[in-house]
Amino acid sequence: MNTPIRRLSVFSLLLLLVLMLNVTWLQGFQAETIREDPLNTRKFSERLSEARGPIQVAGENVAYSENISEEGKPARFQRQYTGGGLYTPIVGSFRTYGASGIENTENSLLDGSDDRLAVRNFRDIITGREPEGAQVQLTLNPDVQKAGYEAFAALGGKNGAAVAIEPDTGAILGAVSYPSYDANDVADITDTEQAVANYTALEEDPRQPLLNRALNERYPPGSTFKVVTAAAAMEYLDAGPDSTQEAPDVLTLGHDLPNATPGGTCNGGEPDTLAHSIQISCNTSFANWAIDVGGSALAEQATAFGFNPEEELTVPLSVTPSLAPVEEDRNILGRAGIGQSNVEATPLQMAMVAAGVANSGEVMRPYVVDTVRDSDLSVVTQTGPESYSQAISASTAEELTEMMTLVTQQGGSGTNAAIPGMEVAGKTGTAETGTDLTHNWFIGFAPADDPQIAVAVVIEFGGGSGNELAAPIARQMMEAVVL
Repeated sequence: MNTPIRRLSVFSLLLLLVLMLNVTWLQGFQAETIREDPLNTRKFSERLSEARGPIQVAGENVAYSENISEEGKPARFQRQYTGGGLYTPIVGSFRTYGASGIENTENSLLDGSDDRLAVRNFRDIITGREPEGAQVQLTLNPDVQKAGYEAFAALGGKNGAAVAIEPDTGAILGAVSYPSYDANDVADITDTEQAVANYTALEEDPRQPLLNRALNERYPPGSTFKVVTAAAAMEYLDAGPDSTQEAPDVLTLGHDLPNATPGGTCNGGEPDTLAHSIQISCNTSFANWAIDVGGSALAEQATAFGFNPEEELTVPLSVTPSLAPVEEDRNILGRAGIGQSNVEATPLQMAMVAAGVANSGEVMRPYVVDTVRDSDLSVVTQTGPESYSQAISASTAEELTEMMTLVTQQGGSGTNAAIPGMEVAGKTGTAETGTDLTHNWFIGFAPADDPQIAVAVVIEFGGGSGNELAAPIARQMMEAVVL
């Protein structure tokens, strides 16, 4: 064999070895990663010939597959969704070119490919039964979800979100993101070109209907963060409801910080009690409490409620981390104490704060998937209550609850959240945005003496107060459980 032929043979052998190694790497080690890559649309289009399991709320299908093929033709399953935009931010959509929400996070269970369904799949092969995906049951309460969604719709075009949690379990009872969209418009397999056009229009919509504001949008929490500041004062400075703090009518923090209370004063310029400052939402006293607590302690207290997480929180949808960093500068720290400067929170995070106070100081890990059942209704997985942290002591939580009930009573800043015949704990918030319009907040729980639901509501650029806009939505969501 002459030299050129020998070199060509060696080169060809090396190419063959590289090809074999590449195939081994892709099929043996990277197969799962490639299959689950969000850019890989084949995993979605191939599943159109299979019966995907339903997603349920309170035993009713909110997403299910329907065979739309003609008689004698191969099966083609169209995903159907109920409720218009009611459940879409959580349920998501399953399309020929992608998936979102629970449709994405629980995809392998819904399409039946999950290893936990291997025994069932083998049984189906033996019996000749058509394969079918598992059934995913959510924690959402349809009455709570509907109350929040319809209340936002009635506002006439304002964006925002609302989250409701069962305090002693962490189960998410409601997760409203507004505006939303009808998943049927983007999941139609009979006219994929129009479905793609619809999705593109949603992506380009300036109101961002594809954004899950409940879990993935951060806002300055404004005065609702005063609950965290009060908790820090009680835990680190041994403050109580009757403890007083300087509450001048104006506090200089780089620029003048006025009080957002009627008349512009908390207590005539005199020191104000912690309880009264929560009741009327005094800015200057809480800024001073934050300064006295210190940046490290305030950040530690916020972290205990769920801010600044070391690991990503999932429910199982991913949750954008909320931030309350350590502040060293006095002026920035004072504004952080009233939920401004660098403090940013998702609606879920502020619902966790309210739920933590409601649950004797213990924050439960939030979750939205309750049970996954096989096609024969046997349980595959079931989520149980799990503690996230003990944010504050039970005694601090009890005193905070008593102070927060003053907010919804006569003379408080959140009277529109009051439920007749029942004590409701709450806190309003009006957060500056750098524009003429503010974000409007309310967090709270009911009944105050036996909490069954904790809520957080935010309205973007509401142009009003937390009591005027957010509190009524929170009340309606709470009433869906307690009345």
